[in-house]
Amino acid sequence: MDSESKHFVKIRGKTAGSVTSNVLSLAGRNVMQVEIGTEENKSIKPIDGENFANAAKIAHEQGMPLVCFVESSGADILEGVAAVHSWGTAAKELVRCSGKVPVIFCVTGATVSGPALLLGLADFVIMIEDSYAFVSGPQMAELFTGETTNSEDLGGASLHDRTTGVSHFIVSDLDEGKELIRELLSFLPDSAYEIPQGWDSNDAPDRSTPEAGDILPSSISDSYDVRDVINCVVDDNYILESRKNWAPNIITAFASIGGRPIGVVANQPQSMAGTLDIPASQKGARFVSFCDSFNLPLVTFVDTSGFYPGKDLEWRGMIRYGAQMAFAYARSTVPRVCLILRKSYGGAYIVMDSRYMGNDLMLAWPSAEIAVMGAKGAVEILHRDAGDEEKLSLESHYEEKLLNPFVAAERGSVDRIIEPSETRSEIASALALLSEKKERLPKRKHDNIPL
Repeated sequence: MDSESKHFVKIRGKTAGSVTSNVLSLAGRNVMQVEIGTEENKSIKPIDGENFANAAKIAHEQGMPLVCFVESSGADILEGVAAVHSWGTAAKELVRCSGKVPVIFCVTGATVSGPALLLGLADFVIMIEDSYAFVSGPQMAELFTGETTNSEDLGGASLHDRTTGVSHFIVSDLDEGKELIRELLSFLPDSAYEIPQGWDSNDAPDRSTPEAGDILPSSISDSYDVRDVINCVVDDNYILESRKNWAPNIITAFASIGGRPIGVVANQPQSMAGTLDIPASQKGARFVSFCDSFNLPLVTFVDTSGFYPGKDLEWRGMIRYGAQMAFAYARSTVPRVCLILRKSYGGAYIVMDSRYMGNDLMLAWPSAEIAVMGAKGAVEILHRDAGDEEKLSLESHYEEKLLNPFVAAERGSVDRIIEPSETRSEIASALALLSEKKERLPKRKHDNIPL
């Protein structure tokens, strides 16, 4: 990462080991950078965990982002259990940073054992294409399970990008990783006690967006890429998407409107018809929680027919994971604007930041359908013995009577029905109005999120 100036931080006078830290002045902002693993030494000694813990403590106390570059073979066996103990201290300090300062890890090579576990505590993880990370390596896996595997299959960057969700971004090399960190930090404040700085934008906040409505297909059952809608609305048609390839049925991204950084959450009709499953619920909840921690307004785009049905998901705990989305939105105190584009059915309608989750503004396009379920499903349940022609008539009546946003507006579930061309200006006006929002919460030790 290029910097205007660099100052090495003395950590209790101890410089030996494979962990080094320094404070970088990056575009006028101080960032604590930690490097875990050196060219000469990848193993972790007791002093390394202590050095890392002290660097994290300084970042927390001084209110500056913590950026870690890691490549480590884990605890030094010759040092004994003391090397493991020190990483318990490091993990504790990293947890203290959580929700107070942004924590970003960049995996530059093989990262195993204790250092790999630290990735799960970070806000964002960037992996270089040929890096890998796992808690237990291929030899241990074969010893305990009998399965033969290799480092790439067990914990390669592509696996964590698509299957586990550990990786938020993949880059081709270290330089690209550093540039991505710079861009990511541009959307964020230094700490939870500040608001994102933002920037001047030449994209007019009141720009008309008629093309957004043209993206929706004529048939309610056809898919489209919700990114196209989002890009129409945000500044310069640009989003920085996090965890793009994991749980692709939901989009989580950073963007800006009128130069004001925001967090975007959206159902993706191109994948699983935009339904919510376990990974999508985890992905959405984590992102909403992060944005709330660091004072990023949330804009939610809804097009979902509900939670994905199936025995497998229910047995794996869909109830618990689905509740995470509801929990994350319900406790958020940042400005929240929700827009229903098309379908918004059932429990997914509620957890996608509905009026009843406490959002600040609920908007809907005229194409929005808000109901317990779609017309076909409702008729099949309520009139299962009816003939085909009668079912078609009942579906048409159901759509006309219940599947339109005007019914929801009459009941107070929707604040305003807007034309697609008004989308950007309405959201920009709402965010400007809510910019001074402050919600006082009752004091408590902490909440207890469903895990």
